[in-house]
Amino acid sequence: MKNLATIAIVDDHRSTRELVADMLQEESRFKCIGLFPDAIAAMRGLPELMPDIVLMDINMPGMKGIECIRELKPQMPKTNFVILTVYNESDYIFDALSAGAVGYLLKRSIVDELIPALEEVARGGSPMNGEIARKVVQRFHTTEEAPTAKQDKLEELSEREMEVLTLLARGRLCKEIADELGISTNTVNTYNRRIYEKLHVHSRAEAVAKYNRMN
Repeated sequence: MKNLATIAIVDDHRSTRELVADMLQEESRFKCIGLFPDAIAAMRGLPELMPDIVLMDINMPGMKGIECIRELKPQMPKTNFVILTVYNESDYIFDALSAGAVGYLLKRSIVDELIPALEEVARGGSPMNGEIARKVVQRFHTTEEAPTAKQDKLEELSEREMEVLTLLARGRLCKEIADELGISTNTVNTYNRRIYEKLHVHSRAEAVAKYNRMN
């Protein structure tokens, strides 16, 4: 993780923007460099700022947050977009991850989960709690698996990679996995990348869904 990660917040609720900005002000590892009241303003301002992480609300006037991510991600490939919303419906979650979001956080858990989630993103992880991960799995279960995916075998994973994937499926954060297995978070992230490559997936959500289908 870098010594300092820059953050931008896109939310039409002033109270949420101020709460998150205040929380970040107390953290030496993060710096808030942009506050945007809607997605349209973010479309104009974010490409100039190029923050490391963007916290994006979903339901905003003018343009929805998911569509904003879909438009901005090609322009900002190194920026990590994280959804911060009140909505926990599987359709929103799946659409956000498909658009390019790397994590999905609920506003009701903001006080307890925001900073650990940002730390995980800064280390290369994809934060979502167990509730969100289960909804992603349920959504994947309703989608017919592609023929090529059926050929992928969990047996291709090493014993340690299987341990990491099992803990991911249980909703563990990267730091929690590192503590449980007695390894560093960087090592966990390395295992994550190998798991994604071997299972031919691009995110934690897809890896967990494939694990549940095959296991």
